[in-house]
Amino acid sequence: MDAATQYALAYALTTTAGLRGFLTLFAASVAAHYHVIHPSPAFLWLGDTGTVIVLGVFALLELAADKLPVLDHALHAVSFAARPVAAAILVGGTVNTSSPGELAGLMVAGALNTLVVHTSSATARAASSATTLGIANPALSIIEDVIAIGGLILSFAAPILAAILALIFVVCLILIGRRLWMTARERSTSKAY
Repeated sequence: MDAATQYALAYALTTTAGLRGFLTLFAASVAAHYHVIHPSPAFLWLGDTGTVIVLGVFALLELAADKLPVLDHALHAVSFAARPVAAAILVGGTVNTSSPGELAGLMVAGALNTLVVHTSSATARAASSATTLGIANPALSIIEDVIAIGGLILSFAAPILAAILALIFVVCLILIGRRLWMTARERSTSKAY
């Protein structure tokens, strides 16, 4: 895999990790286990059988817990720290570079990308809880599952295309989040008068 494809795969995976961190790590772990991706020596553990099993269990728990209205908020709170770490591991497991400084920078960038996606998702979930008392949250979770699974499949099948679509997705999330923030700010300002 050439450098551009590695960077594209890493970006697409870190975007997906913003929605489903453990599922994305599990997919990367399976890919490393079956030599679809070739992690650098420091991340060879990602393809170990034990790692695949543990991440598979956590992926299933993540998918199930996100459908339950009370557990989904707890999961999102824990994920605020866990998903950026998952993204850093994903970058380390997919990008092979001889420069430790470059790899560290890419890992930080991947973690920040994941944090943007996760924060947008958590904000949407909070808005859903406030407006529907959590009734719509399982439906939002299923939509996130579909996007994440589709993103994972596309990431490994066509990394460059997946990265382009991931970039569009992140830009849309930022624009939507900005618009929601401005709307909320306008409402709070108008209520003050």
